[in-house]
Amino acid sequence: MPSDIQPGQIVELQIDNVAHGGRFVGRHGATEDERGRVVFVPDTMPGERVRAQIVDVKKSFASAVALEVVEASPDRVEHVWPEASIERAPLERAGGAELGHIRLARQRELKQRVLEDALQRTGGMTREVRVRPAPGDDGRGGLGWRTRVRLHVDDRGRQGPFAPRSHEVVPVASLPLATRGIQLAAQLDQRLPGVTAVDYVERSDGEVDVIAFEGEPDRGRSDTIVETVGEREFQLDRAGFWQVHREAPAVLTAAVRRAIDTDRIDPAGWSLDLYGGVGLFAATIAEALGDRTRITSVEADEVATDHAAENLAEWLGASAETARVDRWLQSLADRASRAERERLASGVVVLDPPRAGAGREVIERLDALHPAQIVYVACDPVALARDAKLLVGAGWEVGSLEAFDLFPHTHHMEAVASFRKA
Repeated sequence: MPSDIQPGQIVELQIDNVAHGGRFVGRHGATEDERGRVVFVPDTMPGERVRAQIVDVKKSFASAVALEVVEASPDRVEHVWPEASIERAPLERAGGAELGHIRLARQRELKQRVLEDALQRTGGMTREVRVRPAPGDDGRGGLGWRTRVRLHVDDRGRQGPFAPRSHEVVPVASLPLATRGIQLAAQLDQRLPGVTAVDYVERSDGEVDVIAFEGEPDRGRSDTIVETVGEREFQLDRAGFWQVHREAPAVLTAAVRRAIDTDRIDPAGWSLDLYGGVGLFAATIAEALGDRTRITSVEADEVATDHAAENLAEWLGASAETARVDRWLQSLADRASRAERERLASGVVVLDPPRAGAGREVIERLDALHPAQIVYVACDPVALARDAKLLVGAGWEVGSLEAFDLFPHTHHMEAVASFRKA
């Protein structure tokens, strides 16, 4: 493999693939006998030729920043966020819209490729999965969907996101991915001395909260707000976690409900909602299984757990516990009675882990419970594939698998997969 590439070097690259994380794959030093060194570079797409500057070199790959498009793809469009355009210097490009230069339908094709590649390379399974848009996104061009926006504030009081892969604040004059309400409420030209970050939160009733932080932003208790999904209300802290896309709660709860095989689940069994937040999916399970449902939501954030208890109060068999999921599962294994184990074996487990995934320890402890079904909500395709491989290795088989583009113009996506014992 060629080894003469150096940080700071400017090279011309032919881009031939997409990689996880919003980067694309070019090769340097390719010959008839060798494919060349892989170079990961953002702000481009397959089929393009670009000038790029190498910023880091590892043993088997390098990373670069795109400087100029030499030959553009027909799928390249004017960037939806001028502050993130390739025409700006790399450290002056706003992060958070890394696919905004690509035609929207093509973005989804590339996300599909990333998901299918992760399932094959990491998960060892071949699966075709179409990434579907959320309602209304195509009509809005993938804009105006973010109900939560965090901007950082530099030492001059200017607001903006970080530049990609840095802590350099990029002052911005627009927020095209944000809802109309946030765009009107965010006074981006206003200086905020002494503030380190500011959150803009649009609730489902259209009200916009502005939350300024003078230190490290935290997840402590703040004012309680109410979000509506269909006809159901959920209380949560205004600074707490909630799905960012305006349609995401409805899209994901509908997908989870479709994934639950009610013919396999005994409503009188014991179902679990792991990494349960404020009880969004626990409520989905309870609605699917009926009034006799016994459901426990497990969440490490104490404030979210308190809200989950309130949100699930109408079901007598529902409870919410504050604990790390891995520790809670271990404690359950140590203390569960035979009757409880039998009820767990006839219930469903829904888990919505963080971006890193559930991991081997959680998957092994989950498998030991022998639930009738597992439904996995994933925000990272590689983590999903890694955990799916562990489940398949333990004798589970993949049932349904749906994917959704709930983050247009970014590389992120969501997927909902169901598993049952083979």
